[in-house]
Amino acid sequence: MGIDLGTCNTLVCVRGEGIVLNEPSVVAVKKGTNRVLQNGNAVGWVAKEMLGKTPGSITAIRPLKDGVISDFEITESMLGYFIRKVQGRSRFIGPRVVIAVPSGITAVEKRAVLDSAERAGARRVYLVEEPMAAGIGAGLPIVEATASMIVDIGGGTTEVAIISLADIAECTSVRVAGDDMDEAIINHMKKTYNLMVGEQTAERLKMEIGSAAPVGEETTMEVRGRDMISGLPRKTVVTSEEIREALQEPLSAIINTVTRTLERAEPELAADLVDNGIVLAGGGALLHGIDVILSNATGLDVRIADDPMTCVARGTSIYLENIEDWKNTMESDLDEL
Repeated sequence: MGIDLGTCNTLVCVRGEGIVLNEPSVVAVKKGTNRVLQNGNAVGWVAKEMLGKTPGSITAIRPLKDGVISDFEITESMLGYFIRKVQGRSRFIGPRVVIAVPSGITAVEKRAVLDSAERAGARRVYLVEEPMAAGIGAGLPIVEATASMIVDIGGGTTEVAIISLADIAECTSVRVAGDDMDEAIINHMKKTYNLMVGEQTAERLKMEIGSAAPVGEETTMEVRGRDMISGLPRKTVVTSEEIREALQEPLSAIINTVTRTLERAEPELAADLVDNGIVLAGGGALLHGIDVILSNATGLDVRIADDPMTCVARGTSIYLENIEDWKNTMESDLDEL
Protein backbone atom coordinates (compact mmCIF):
# COMPACT_ATOMS: atom_id res chain seq x y z
CA MET A 1 0.00 0.00 0.00
CA GLY A 2 1.05 3.58 -0.59
CA ILE A 3 0.61 6.17 2.16
CA ASP A 4 0.61 9.95 1.86
CA LEU A 5 1.33 10.79 5.50
CA GLY A 6 0.26 14.41 5.45
CA THR A 7 0.14 17.13 8.10
CA CYS A 8 -3.61 17.60 7.55
CA ASN A 9 -4.78 14.36 5.92
CA THR A 10 -3.50 10.82 5.52
CA LEU A 11 -4.41 8.99 2.31
CA VAL A 12 -3.90 5.29 1.62
CA CYS A 13 -3.84 3.81 -1.88
CA VAL A 14 -3.96 0.05 -2.53
CA ARG A 15 -3.01 -1.64 -5.80
CA GLY A 16 -6.06 -2.43 -7.88
CA GLU A 17 -8.40 -0.50 -5.57
CA GLY A 18 -7.16 3.09 -5.75
CA ILE A 19 -7.67 5.43 -2.79
CA VAL A 20 -9.25 3.36 0.00
CA LEU A 21 -8.77 5.78 2.90
CA ASN A 22 -8.70 9.58 3.19
CA GLU A 23 -8.92 10.81 6.77
CA PRO A 24 -7.60 13.77 8.80
CA SER A 25 -4.25 13.24 10.58
CA VAL A 26 -5.82 13.82 14.00
CA VAL A 27 -5.90 11.63 17.12
CA ALA A 28 -7.92 12.16 20.32
CA VAL A 29 -6.23 11.00 23.52
CA LYS A 30 -6.87 11.14 27.25
CA LYS A 31 -5.10 14.24 28.54
CA GLY A 32 -1.64 13.62 29.98
CA THR A 33 -1.38 10.18 28.31
CA ASN A 34 -0.91 8.69 24.85
CA ARG A 35 -3.98 6.46 25.23
CA VAL A 36 -6.29 6.85 22.23
CA LEU A 37 -9.97 7.21 23.15
CA GLN A 38 -12.87 4.96 22.16
CA ASN A 39 -10.82 1.75 22.30
CA GLY A 40 -8.24 3.20 19.95
CA ASN A 41 -10.81 4.36 17.39
CA ALA A 42 -10.78 8.13 18.06
CA VAL A 43 -8.66 8.76 14.97
CA GLY A 44 -9.28 10.60 11.70
CA TRP A 45 -12.74 12.07 11.13
CA VAL A 46 -13.92 11.14 14.62
CA ALA A 47 -10.99 13.01 16.19
CA LYS A 48 -11.20 16.01 13.83
CA GLU A 49 -14.76 16.68 14.97
CA MET A 50 -13.30 17.15 18.46
CA LEU A 51 -10.70 19.80 17.46
CA GLY A 52 -11.25 22.93 19.53
CA LYS A 53 -14.25 21.37 21.30
CA THR A 54 -12.65 18.98 23.80
CA PRO A 55 -13.24 19.13 27.57
CA GLY A 56 -10.32 19.31 29.98
CA SER A 57 -9.91 15.52 30.11
CA ILE A 58 -9.43 15.04 26.35
CA THR A 59 -6.83 16.38 23.90
CA ALA A 60 -7.20 16.28 20.11
CA ILE A 61 -3.68 16.13 18.64
CA ARG A 62 -2.28 16.53 15.15
CA PRO A 63 0.89 14.41 15.51
CA LEU A 64 2.56 15.80 12.38
CA LYS A 65 3.77 19.37 12.05
CA ASP A 66 5.29 20.91 8.91
CA GLY A 67 5.22 17.50 7.23
CA VAL A 68 7.27 15.70 9.90
CA ILE A 69 6.47 13.68 13.01
CA SER A 70 6.21 15.81 16.13
CA ASP A 71 4.75 13.06 18.36
CA PHE A 72 6.25 9.62 17.71
CA GLU A 73 3.88 7.48 19.83
CA ILE A 74 0.69 9.16 18.61
CA THR A 75 1.81 8.84 14.96
CA GLU A 76 2.45 5.14 15.55
CA SER A 77 -1.07 4.71 16.97
CA MET A 78 -2.58 6.64 14.06
CA LEU A 79 -0.69 4.64 11.41
CA GLY A 80 -1.59 1.39 13.13
CA TYR A 81 -5.28 2.35 13.09
CA PHE A 82 -5.21 3.28 9.39
CA ILE A 83 -3.28 0.12 8.37
CA ARG A 84 -5.67 -2.10 10.38
CA LYS A 85 -8.67 -0.35 8.83
CA VAL A 86 -7.36 -0.98 5.30
CA GLN A 87 -6.29 -4.56 6.13
CA GLY A 88 -9.85 -5.29 7.25
CA ARG A 89 -10.96 -4.56 3.70
CA SER A 90 -8.16 -6.24 1.77
CA ARG A 91 -7.20 -9.07 4.13
CA PHE A 92 -3.46 -9.02 3.54
CA ILE A 93 -1.01 -9.38 6.40
CA GLY A 94 2.11 -7.33 7.03
CA PRO A 95 1.83 -5.10 3.94
CA ARG A 96 4.73 -3.58 2.09
CA VAL A 97 4.32 0.17 2.45
CA VAL A 98 5.66 3.17 0.53
CA ILE A 99 5.40 6.44 2.47
CA ALA A 100 5.85 9.87 0.91
CA VAL A 101 8.01 12.25 2.95
CA PRO A 102 8.95 15.92 2.37
CA SER A 103 12.18 16.34 0.42
CA GLY A 104 13.65 18.67 3.05
CA ILE A 105 13.48 16.39 6.11
CA THR A 106 16.56 15.10 7.93
CA ALA A 107 17.82 11.52 8.23
CA VAL A 108 16.56 11.45 11.84
CA GLU A 109 13.08 12.50 10.72
CA LYS A 110 13.14 9.81 8.01
CA ARG A 111 14.09 7.20 10.59
CA ALA A 112 11.13 8.29 12.76
CA VAL A 113 8.75 7.66 9.83
CA LEU A 114 10.30 4.24 9.13
CA ASP A 115 10.16 3.16 12.78
CA SER A 116 6.55 4.35 13.21
CA ALA A 117 5.36 2.42 10.15
CA GLU A 118 7.23 -0.76 11.10
CA ARG A 119 5.90 -0.69 14.67
CA ALA A 120 2.40 -0.03 13.29
CA GLY A 121 2.45 -3.35 11.43
CA ALA A 122 4.14 -2.81 8.04
CA ARG A 123 6.28 -5.72 6.82
CA ARG A 124 8.65 -3.56 4.78
CA VAL A 125 8.77 0.23 4.49
CA TYR A 126 10.14 2.33 1.64
CA LEU A 127 10.34 6.11 1.48
CA VAL A 128 9.82 8.31 -1.57
CA GLU A 129 10.11 12.08 -1.72
CA GLU A 130 6.74 13.84 -1.99
CA PRO A 131 7.44 15.79 -5.20
CA MET A 132 8.54 12.57 -6.94
CA ALA A 133 5.37 10.77 -5.78
CA ALA A 134 3.24 13.77 -6.83
CA GLY A 135 4.87 13.79 -10.28
CA ILE A 136 4.22 10.06 -10.72
CA GLY A 137 0.62 10.42 -9.51
CA ALA A 138 -0.01 13.40 -11.80
CA GLY A 139 1.09 11.34 -14.80
CA LEU A 140 4.07 13.53 -15.72
CA PRO A 141 6.73 12.07 -18.09
CA ILE A 142 9.30 12.03 -15.29
CA VAL A 143 11.38 9.14 -16.75
CA GLU A 144 11.96 10.99 -20.03
CA ALA A 145 14.82 13.35 -20.89
CA THR A 146 12.62 16.40 -20.50
CA ALA A 147 11.90 18.69 -17.55
CA SER A 148 8.69 18.26 -15.57
CA MET A 149 7.93 20.76 -12.80
CA ILE A 150 5.62 19.92 -9.90
CA VAL A 151 4.45 22.24 -7.11
CA ASP A 152 2.89 20.18 -4.30
CA ILE A 153 1.11 22.48 -1.80
CA GLY A 154 0.14 20.39 1.22
CA GLY A 155 -0.90 21.23 4.75
CA GLY A 156 2.52 21.68 6.34
CA THR A 157 4.98 22.01 3.45
CA THR A 158 5.15 23.17 -0.15
CA GLU A 159 7.42 21.02 -2.33
CA VAL A 160 8.71 22.49 -5.58
CA ALA A 161 10.72 20.20 -7.87
CA ILE A 162 12.01 19.95 -11.41
CA ILE A 163 12.23 16.27 -12.41
CA SER A 164 14.04 14.68 -15.34
CA LEU A 165 15.18 11.12 -16.15
CA ALA A 166 13.41 9.64 -13.10
CA ASP A 167 15.23 11.82 -10.59
CA ILE A 168 14.97 15.28 -9.06
CA ALA A 169 17.16 17.87 -10.77
CA GLU A 170 16.21 20.83 -8.56
CA CYS A 171 14.05 20.83 -5.45
CA THR A 172 13.04 23.30 -2.74
CA SER A 173 10.94 22.47 0.31
CA VAL A 174 9.46 25.31 2.34
CA ARG A 175 7.39 24.92 5.50
CA VAL A 176 4.67 27.30 4.32
CA ALA A 177 1.43 25.75 3.09
CA GLY A 178 -2.26 25.27 3.90
CA ASP A 179 -1.85 25.53 7.68
CA ASP A 180 -0.15 28.91 7.29
CA MET A 181 -3.06 30.13 5.17
CA ASP A 182 -5.46 29.11 7.95
CA GLU A 183 -3.27 30.90 10.51
CA ALA A 184 -3.25 34.05 8.33
CA ILE A 185 -7.07 34.02 8.30
CA ILE A 186 -7.20 33.56 12.10
CA ASN A 187 -4.84 36.53 12.55
CA HIS A 188 -6.90 38.65 10.14
CA MET A 189 -10.08 37.98 12.13
CA LYS A 190 -8.29 38.95 15.36
CA LYS A 191 -6.84 42.20 14.00
CA THR A 192 -9.82 43.36 11.95
CA TYR A 193 -12.81 42.17 13.97
CA ASN A 194 -11.41 41.35 17.43
CA LEU A 195 -12.94 37.94 16.82
CA MET A 196 -11.25 34.69 17.84
CA VAL A 197 -12.04 31.82 15.44
CA GLY A 198 -10.82 28.22 15.43
CA GLU A 199 -8.81 26.24 12.88
CA GLN A 200 -11.87 24.55 11.40
CA THR A 201 -13.66 27.88 10.85
CA ALA A 202 -10.54 29.35 9.20
CA GLU A 203 -10.22 26.32 6.93
CA ARG A 204 -13.88 26.61 5.94
CA LEU A 205 -13.41 30.31 5.10
CA LYS A 206 -10.39 29.47 2.93
CA MET A 207 -12.21 26.71 1.07
CA GLU A 208 -15.54 28.49 0.56
CA ILE A 209 -14.64 32.12 -0.20
CA GLY A 210 -10.81 32.18 -0.21
CA SER A 211 -8.88 32.89 -3.42
CA ALA A 212 -5.39 33.83 -4.58
CA ALA A 213 -6.60 36.12 -7.39
CA PRO A 214 -9.95 37.71 -8.29
CA VAL A 215 -12.12 35.02 -9.84
CA GLY A 216 -15.70 35.79 -10.70
CA GLU A 217 -18.11 37.59 -8.40
CA GLU A 218 -17.01 38.58 -4.88
CA THR A 219 -18.88 36.70 -2.14
CA THR A 220 -19.43 36.96 1.62
CA MET A 221 -19.70 34.49 4.50
CA GLU A 222 -21.03 34.70 8.03
CA VAL A 223 -18.40 33.84 10.65
CA ARG A 224 -18.98 32.92 14.29
CA GLY A 225 -16.43 33.06 17.09
CA ARG A 226 -15.57 34.60 20.47
CA ASP A 227 -15.31 38.35 20.93
CA MET A 228 -11.83 39.16 22.26
CA ILE A 229 -13.05 42.18 24.24
CA SER A 230 -16.30 41.01 25.82
CA GLY A 231 -15.44 37.30 25.76
CA LEU A 232 -18.94 36.53 24.47
CA PRO A 233 -19.94 34.60 21.33
CA ARG A 234 -20.49 36.83 18.30
CA LYS A 235 -20.92 36.64 14.54
CA THR A 236 -19.85 38.90 11.69
CA VAL A 237 -19.76 38.90 7.89
CA VAL A 238 -16.48 38.82 5.93
CA THR A 239 -15.87 39.25 2.21
CA SER A 240 -13.87 37.13 -0.20
CA GLU A 241 -11.78 40.21 -1.03
CA GLU A 242 -10.45 40.59 2.54
CA ILE A 243 -9.73 36.85 2.84
CA ARG A 244 -7.74 37.10 -0.39
CA GLU A 245 -5.78 40.00 1.11
CA ALA A 246 -5.12 37.99 4.29
CA LEU A 247 -3.64 35.14 2.24
CA GLN A 248 -1.08 37.29 0.43
CA GLU A 249 1.82 36.64 2.84
CA PRO A 250 1.85 32.81 2.68
CA LEU A 251 1.13 32.94 -1.06
CA SER A 252 4.09 35.29 -1.61
CA ALA A 253 6.36 32.80 0.18
CA ILE A 254 5.15 30.00 -2.14
CA ILE A 255 5.66 32.15 -5.26
CA ASN A 256 9.19 33.06 -4.11
CA THR A 257 9.98 29.36 -3.62
CA VAL A 258 8.82 28.55 -7.17
CA THR A 259 10.82 31.39 -8.74
CA ARG A 260 13.97 30.50 -6.73
CA THR A 261 13.77 26.91 -7.96
CA LEU A 262 13.37 28.06 -11.56
CA GLU A 263 16.37 30.39 -11.22
CA ARG A 264 18.59 27.43 -10.25
CA ALA A 265 17.48 25.22 -13.16
CA GLU A 266 19.95 24.29 -15.90
CA PRO A 267 19.32 26.21 -19.16
CA GLU A 268 18.14 23.12 -21.07
CA LEU A 269 15.69 22.21 -18.30
CA ALA A 270 14.42 25.79 -18.21
CA ALA A 271 13.93 25.65 -21.98
CA ASP A 272 11.79 22.50 -21.63
CA LEU A 273 9.58 24.19 -19.05
CA VAL A 274 8.62 26.91 -21.53
CA ASP A 275 6.69 24.18 -23.38
CA ASN A 276 5.86 21.83 -20.49
CA GLY A 277 4.83 24.42 -17.90
CA ILE A 278 4.11 23.77 -14.21
CA VAL A 279 1.69 21.28 -12.63
CA LEU A 280 0.06 21.96 -9.25
CA ALA A 281 -0.78 19.15 -6.80
CA GLY A 282 -1.86 18.89 -3.15
CA GLY A 283 -4.86 20.38 -1.36
CA GLY A 284 -3.49 23.91 -1.77
CA ALA A 285 -3.89 23.59 -5.55
CA LEU A 286 -7.66 23.81 -4.99
CA LEU A 287 -7.41 27.43 -3.79
CA HIS A 288 -9.21 29.48 -6.44
CA GLY A 289 -6.88 31.47 -8.68
CA ILE A 290 -3.58 30.02 -7.43
CA ASP A 291 -2.73 28.85 -10.95
CA VAL A 292 -3.34 32.39 -12.22
CA ILE A 293 -0.93 34.10 -9.78
CA LEU A 294 1.80 31.49 -10.38
CA SER A 295 1.44 31.87 -14.13
CA ASN A 296 1.67 35.67 -13.82
CA ALA A 297 4.77 35.40 -11.59
CA THR A 298 6.68 32.91 -13.79
CA GLY A 299 5.37 33.55 -17.29
CA LEU A 300 4.80 29.80 -17.70
CA ASP A 301 1.65 27.81 -18.31
CA VAL A 302 0.30 26.47 -15.00
CA ARG A 303 -2.29 23.71 -14.76
CA ILE A 304 -3.84 21.86 -11.86
CA ALA A 305 -3.42 18.07 -11.82
CA ASP A 306 -6.47 15.83 -12.01
CA ASP A 307 -7.68 15.24 -8.44
CA PRO A 308 -4.67 17.11 -6.95
CA MET A 309 -5.31 15.99 -3.35
CA THR A 310 -4.70 12.33 -4.20
CA CYS A 311 -1.66 12.76 -6.51
CA VAL A 312 0.92 11.85 -3.87
CA ALA A 313 -1.01 8.81 -2.60
CA ARG A 314 -1.56 7.51 -6.15
CA GLY A 315 2.11 8.11 -6.90
CA THR A 316 3.24 6.05 -3.88
CA SER A 317 1.07 3.13 -5.03
CA ILE A 318 2.49 3.26 -8.59
CA TYR A 319 6.01 3.52 -7.11
CA LEU A 320 5.40 0.33 -5.10
CA GLU A 321 4.00 -1.52 -8.12
CA ASN A 322 7.18 -0.70 -10.07
CA ILE A 323 9.60 -0.98 -7.14
CA GLU A 324 12.27 -2.75 -9.23
CA ASP A 325 12.33 0.11 -11.75
CA TRP A 326 12.91 2.59 -8.90
CA LYS A 327 15.36 0.39 -7.00
CA ASN A 328 18.34 2.73 -7.33
CA THR A 329 16.41 5.71 -5.98
CA MET A 330 14.94 3.58 -3.19
CA GLU A 331 18.25 2.16 -2.04
CA SER A 332 19.96 5.56 -1.97
CA ASP A 333 17.19 6.84 0.29
CA LEU A 334 17.64 3.96 2.71
CA ASP A 335 21.45 4.12 2.66
CA GLU A 336 21.31 7.63 4.12
CA LEU A 337 19.76 6.10 7.24
